[in-house]
Amino acid sequence: MTSVFPARQGWRLASLSLAMLLPSLGISVANIALPSLRTAFGVTSQEAQWVVIAYLVVVTSSLVTAGRLGDLLGRKLLLLVGIAIFSLASVAAVFSSTIWMVVLLRAIQGVGAAVMMSLTVAAVSDAVPAERSGTAIGLLGTVSAIGTAAGPSLGGFLVGMFGWSSIFVLMAGVGLLALLLIATQLSSGVTANGRTTVDLPGASILMLSVAAFALATTLSPVTTVNGILAAVAVLGAMAFVYVERRASAPLVQLGIVARRAVAAGLLSIGLVSAIVMTTLVVGAFYLTGVLGLDTASAGLVMTIGPAVSAIVGLPAGRLVDRNGANATTYAGLFALLAGTVGMMVLPGIIGLAGYICSLVLITSGYALFQAANNTALMAGAQRDQRGVTSALLALGRNVGLITGASAMGALFTFASGGTATGGPFGLQVVFAAASAFVVLALALSAWAARSTGPDSKCRSR
Repeated sequence: MTSVFPARQGWRLASLSLAMLLPSLGISVANIALPSLRTAFGVTSQEAQWVVIAYLVVVTSSLVTAGRLGDLLGRKLLLLVGIAIFSLASVAAVFSSTIWMVVLLRAIQGVGAAVMMSLTVAAVSDAVPAERSGTAIGLLGTVSAIGTAAGPSLGGFLVGMFGWSSIFVLMAGVGLLALLLIATQLSSGVTANGRTTVDLPGASILMLSVAAFALATTLSPVTTVNGILAAVAVLGAMAFVYVERRASAPLVQLGIVARRAVAAGLLSIGLVSAIVMTTLVVGAFYLTGVLGLDTASAGLVMTIGPAVSAIVGLPAGRLVDRNGANATTYAGLFALLAGTVGMMVLPGIIGLAGYICSLVLITSGYALFQAANNTALMAGAQRDQRGVTSALLALGRNVGLITGASAMGALFTFASGGTATGGPFGLQVVFAAASAFVVLALALSAWAARSTGPDSKCRSR
């Protein structure tokens, strides 16, 4: 890392990289442990699934509040608190006696993970100069992809050798190292306004709305409860806008979110994230059910996507610093479009090779787009709004991931005639929808560029 950044900046980024790694590990290593948890506590698969659902719901619903607190209290301080919460919950989970104790501690872990996800990108401005921010954000994207890719294999090894509790020992150990590095390497990043007022009504309504949305789209089987939760999410969103317009110190300044560049960036990251999640959800069924791969081979193919994102992340950040965010955004989206169109055509013609080529285009395009989009939005954010801006980016990404897992998975099953293994037509329909998502993201980017003009480099503000 010192070949890219000076030693001091390199250590700062190393500390932020560990803080970025932990939330990804929190999802990926836990998924692989679900069968062991089910056996260890004698519960059903649906009960064990709450170990993942609790974490996902709390993370998604807490992001914006955590980001705003970071702006008010200082990013370094809140990062230390978040890492400590995550690590202590990991230690306590090792000694859990029931599955519901594990679920509770996973929810507490989610609070710490939300702090890390919302503030790590925001803290880049405290670690490196503005002209290197694209490279730094690309590096963090690489680290996040590595955590997603390595989690299942690393977790599987640990669970096989030492049991389910070993994954929590791993997370506690990484958390302790992150805590030490953040404490000793990162500058304070305290904001200058000195205000400590927290919009509690707005924060509560937003957390309720996002939690309702996450539960509505993850609970299975689908019942009237899902519909009630979806209605709560919609009504909550309306109530949030009403409250924020009248708050003296709003959680989210709606005027900022209404700006073309911000609105387009947040919507686009949700659309693109839904496509990436589609490759993970649909991929397993298509690879095994249509192409006839065994589970191990399908898993190996599915790791190609996160691996490509990890490889492309740092070069993508350098491209942003060199060529500007707009140009890199378009490059990423056109690569994504080539990949989604390829998924509609190539697997049916050349089989597995066509699927892999399309997957590489999709995930490399995602890495390019994410680096450019995140850098542009963070560069345009005022210093006392960087935490909440970073949190909104993470929220948009998580909402996209949830939507991709639920809506696109359902579309695949429906288009495949309701079969559990899916079919070729299901893949074509799903990625036709994904192509439409990319076209919409391109239109949003062009719409935003008309208000900001072309950018040559990301500059400090």
